[in-house]
Amino acid sequence: MTKIPIPQITNLFGRSIQLDAMLDEIPMAIVILDPDRRIVYMNKSVSALTGYSLAEARGISCHNIIRSGACIKSCPLARIKKDSEPVCVQSDLINRDHQRIPIRITLAPLTDSDGNVTGYIESIEDIRSFNVPGEDHSHAFQFSEMIGKSPGMTKVFQMLPLIALNDSSVLITGETGTGKDLAAEAIHEASNRAKGLFIKINCGALPETLLESEHFGHQKGAFTGAVENKPGRFRLAHNGTLYLTEIGDLPLPLQVKLLTFLDDRVIYPLGSTKGFEVNVRVIAGTHRDLMQMVRDGRFRKDLLFRLNVVRLHLPPLRDREDDIRLLMDHFLNTFTRNFGRKISGFSKDALLMLKSYPYPGNVRELRNIIEYAVNVSQGARIEVPDLPAYLSEPPASVQTVPGESPPDDYPGAGRIPEHGALPVRTGANWGETEKQMILDALVKAGGRRSRAAELLGWGRSTLWRKMKLHEIG
Repeated sequence: MTKIPIPQITNLFGRSIQLDAMLDEIPMAIVILDPDRRIVYMNKSVSALTGYSLAEARGISCHNIIRSGACIKSCPLARIKKDSEPVCVQSDLINRDHQRIPIRITLAPLTDSDGNVTGYIESIEDIRSFNVPGEDHSHAFQFSEMIGKSPGMTKVFQMLPLIALNDSSVLITGETGTGKDLAAEAIHEASNRAKGLFIKINCGALPETLLESEHFGHQKGAFTGAVENKPGRFRLAHNGTLYLTEIGDLPLPLQVKLLTFLDDRVIYPLGSTKGFEVNVRVIAGTHRDLMQMVRDGRFRKDLLFRLNVVRLHLPPLRDREDDIRLLMDHFLNTFTRNFGRKISGFSKDALLMLKSYPYPGNVRELRNIIEYAVNVSQGARIEVPDLPAYLSEPPASVQTVPGESPPDDYPGAGRIPEHGALPVRTGANWGETEKQMILDALVKAGGRRSRAAELLGWGRSTLWRKMKLHEIG
């Protein structure tokens, strides 16, 4: 048997160290591939998982050793380019003993000093512990209360534990309903501040005078009605996390006080000259364009820079196509369990309607839709008549630009109409109806997709996604 040379790592310490000694200490399967996807090196965790030794696997194509379902469908490495972000996929592998093992694979390119791809590194997680019989399988794609497996959410899940490691200020951005509050709480729960309190303040919910008192507290007699001392949310969050939601609604005078706190970590309650040192991590969330607000003079530029130390952006649901079915099943399981209902799933037409809807209200709107459907359904499955009527009413007068949110009066924009006001609906085949609508619009537009999207009142990305769904060339 040919002896395999031991690879060395140089220029990391004063002397070289052995790669195998380092990688074998990592409790996760690690594989290093050459540009042709052949195995160059793998640690002992890979051998334990697959049953193949390094000597047997070296020089063999990855798919012949890992034997994953992802390799058969579409190799994830084909999606990686020189400047690509890591790719994460959920799949399974068949080991040497013919056992099927659920896994999560993360792949990233390895580049030389000139930026050229010289190989790939692949980490493989055994996720059998996630797949407990009787448990909701969506938990395999869950971080705290957040659920998703789309590339955008995979990136968010990769960032959250790293953000939780330190105390830097965090700015969470995203449209209304994307889950900014959940992300803030997830950061707190994963941090070393988890034993402290997680305090939330809605900056747009109170008038300026009360908001200052809520933030910083007040002394007895500071103003009419101040009959006792009040500590304020900053002091309550000491050794914990303070989450300022809708930070874009914070009045300018309070922006100054918040900036001062971020500089010296001292608060001054209303009516007091004595300051109190507070050890708190600040997380802010907004759906507004703060840079535009800075240009308009409505938000302080220096405060934006102080809050935007770490930026976390949550993608809208229309860009999370892989997550819609996952979230539908999760909410269905949640509400059927809470309401004691026996509903097994969705009809074909209801499923098609839910998957093709653009969700201007994002995850919150999808959750409300499923809750409503579970309430009104009389059968074993969710049918089209069980869904809010506005889902089948395309807003022909509304035009949107890809990447922008529809206006607040867009049908269903983040809200569900009053249940009693919903018209009764027949169980017509929605899929065929929507497909015909698209075909009619394309005919009227002379085949121009941009014009067809305008006629339908959709963004171009929505039209392209629905054409793909209905297999319209």
